[in-house]
Amino acid sequence: MEYVEIARAETERGELVLRERRAENAPAVLELRANGVFVMDTLETSTEQALAEAALKEVEDPRAVVVGGLGLGFTMHEVLRDSRVEKCAVVEIEQALVDWMRDGTVPHGPALLADERVTVVVADIAVALAEAKPASYDLVLLDVDNGPGYLVHDANAALYLAPFLTTARAALRPGGVLVIWSAAEAPELQQEMSRVFGQAHGYGHDVLLQDREEQYWLYTARVPSDA
Repeated sequence: MEYVEIARAETERGELVLRERRAENAPAVLELRANGVFVMDTLETSTEQALAEAALKEVEDPRAVVVGGLGLGFTMHEVLRDSRVEKCAVVEIEQALVDWMRDGTVPHGPALLADERVTVVVADIAVALAEAKPASYDLVLLDVDNGPGYLVHDANAALYLAPFLTTARAALRPGGVLVIWSAAEAPELQQEMSRVFGQAHGYGHDVLLQDREEQYWLYTARVPSDA
């Protein structure tokens, strides 16, 4: 296996690295790492698809969606496949990653960001949602870490606690849904979401990750329709 660095950026949160994994008789795989932590690659994207699919099924009319975390764009791509979606705001804290998606360093990036329904906001997701107009979104999809037990940055721990979850709830319309992806079961997260929303649910999803069987989790909570 050969690793070839494609791009690197130094930020106040650490280094951001885009690299290719190359193996004989196999297509090259693009891989994103943040602060030394594996974030995602272009080989295994079923978790991003599952996140979006599960969220979209939860809402009858998901016209306005927030995706927290751009990554390599696969969660956003799945959201945009749904013709009911009229607006998709993607909140990404790293300007360099947005630039790589826009300028073709990530080859599929320009086409995804060209969709007229997409707005990219370079900001902390907590700040962006705090500044959002109340009750303005039908879905908030959080995909900034590998879950509360596998943080890309230590500061992200706050995103899985009641104060931020309350901020996310305020940005949702009645009947709106928050969905959070986790690489492992996270009962404490479900408890925090239940405290804020009244109830929350966790769903395990079996995936094959580089020939290994894994189980990832989605946690969902809904604002009551009569809220």
